[in-house]
Amino acid sequence: MSTSPATSSGQAPANGSEYTARHLMVLEGLEAVRKRPGMYIGSTDSRGLMHCLWEIIDNSVDEALGGYCDHIGVRLHADGSVEVGDNGRGIPVDTEPRTGLSGVEVAYTRLHAGGKSGGGSYTASGGLHGVGASVVNALAARLDLAVDRNGRTHSISFRRGAPGTFDAPGPDAAFTPRSGLRRTRNNAPDATGTRVRYWADRQIFLKDARLSLETLYARARQTAFLVPGLTIVVRDEQG
Repeated sequence: MSTSPATSSGQAPANGSEYTARHLMVLEGLEAVRKRPGMYIGSTDSRGLMHCLWEIIDNSVDEALGGYCDHIGVRLHADGSVEVGDNGRGIPVDTEPRTGLSGVEVAYTRLHAGGKSGGGSYTASGGLHGVGASVVNALAARLDLAVDRNGRTHSISFRRGAPGTFDAPGPDAAFTPRSGLRRTRNNAPDATGTRVRYWADRQIFLKDARLSLETLYARARQTAFLVPGLTIVVRDEQG
């Protein structure tokens, strides 16, 4: 009895000789995350929603582990968005020479990029090691990011992983694709930190997926206890 090679779906092609390179799907960059979110965050239910939040929080915790941050704020907004801010060094805003993009854009649009992937920026780190920020960005209908560094606030927004500008608040506002950071204001020379606010994409997550306040409080307490000198403040404004 002869058998034919199976396809990735488990079904044998009508003619094995027709299985050529053109049948292969190539997903590049954040497209792969949106196509197969479960591979990166485990699921698209409430657990996946919590996973995304902790990927962003863990980036701030890594700054604390390195001795650069002692305060992390987490705010659950009434409009369903989540904001995480810290007083760490701030994500690099200078140009990464190989891509020609700012450090912020590299960290939030390229998989396996960032200080955790190499270069000695972190001796200890959590999360997905250079994948977490870009994965959350890919799965967000909107993500706003502000970095205080070099005496200025540098800002950028994304829609489903693509950089650009929104003409109004909220994820449903009109969006214009564009690359590059915006300098929105001047700060004190020693003011540093990163603030991330994002709206999870309901095209990806299940309608009944919700963040668990109980889980968030418990893990925040545990993390603050384990990292000396770190304070984590959680504010629930969901109403």
